[in-house]
Amino acid sequence: MARGSNGGRGPGAWTWSRTAETRSALLRGAREVFTEQGYSGAAIADLVERTGSSVGSVYHHFGGKAELFLALWEEHHHAQETRAATAVARAREAGVDDPLELFCAGARAFLEGSWERRDLSRLFMDGDGPPGFETTRRSSGRDWVRRNTVLLGAGGSPAERVTVAILTSVIGEAGREVAVCATRAEAEEVIETTLGLIRRLGAVEGGPAR
Repeated sequence: MARGSNGGRGPGAWTWSRTAETRSALLRGAREVFTEQGYSGAAIADLVERTGSSVGSVYHHFGGKAELFLALWEEHHHAQETRAATAVARAREAGVDDPLELFCAGARAFLEGSWERRDLSRLFMDGDGPPGFETTRRSSGRDWVRRNTVLLGAGGSPAERVTVAILTSVIGEAGREVAVCATRAEAEEVIETTLGLIRRLGAVEGGPAR
């Protein structure tokens, strides 16, 4: 049986592939434009010019500039979550069972990602986004605290709750510092300092998993 130009896949698979390619190209272009110009300074025309796409394509795939920005945020947020979760899983496989050390493994991965994706880290921390973006960030922050509570095996006491919240905030603020570092060596220094601080805070009497 003859194979079509799409390698034998059905037309639906070809259409999905083209759609995925277009979305990826738009996200890559949006990353460049937004990180260079900020959300407020970027225009749909800039995105179209950068990707060689069309205004209609932007609105068809994302709905507009705000939705494209939020899609870029979701991609970044998911990549950072996946990076941290993978690091924790690998630490467990290596025999690490101390909750605080597992937490540190995830924190290190997140902070290293903040350096490697520093253009996006800076974009999303400067507060320039579409209406409702701050609410989205706060909601993801609360989810992050809940996941860390489970990872650290924290109970419901006030001391444990506030310790987890503080440790999570430390990672977030350290991520900001890492993203504005001038060199990788400087970023590594911030990361090591942060992990040392986390270990000291997490080891205090009454802290989670201690």
